[in-house]
Amino acid sequence: MKTTLKLMMVLFVTLLISCGGKEEKKKEGFSYQKKTTTEKPTTPKSEEVPASKKIDLANKGVGPIKSVTLSADIDEDMAAHGAEVYKKMCTACHRADKKFIGPAPTGIMERRSPEWIMNMILDPEGMVKNDPLAKELLIEFNGSPMANQNLSEEDARAVLEYFRTLK
Repeated sequence: MKTTLKLMMVLFVTLLISCGGKEEKKKEGFSYQKKTTTEKPTTPKSEEVPASKKIDLANKGVGPIKSVTLSADIDEDMAAHGAEVYKKMCTACHRADKKFIGPAPTGIMERRSPEWIMNMILDPEGMVKNDPLAKELLIEFNGSPMANQNLSEEDARAVLEYFRTLK
């Protein structure tokens, strides 16, 4: 019985091998005819800058903060407090030096006004509803809205001071 089974298996495998792979390829002729194109020449599009890279220092945003005065020197104690708040409340979505769920805050002071930053921290829902740049950021980051962490103005100001240390 075993030898019969082995013999049938060998015949079956031989049959499979002998029947496969002998497909003849059709030879396609070479043509000198020029094909017409349906594409129209387009003018090159201007490179669109993502919202996270745009520079808008005049926009103060929509929210409770109308004016922020920054001293020439960084307040180290306030920046340290801001770093603690940032690590506790913001690192779930933000990384200091790279894009994550939200934008990286490194260099934010060169792209946004201090008032805009604080308004975004204090009232992200209002900013997304009323500020065009915040709307663009929402789209850029796949519709992930910034969570309102209900920070006080003092904590938001400390986080802003911490952002000043990120270069």
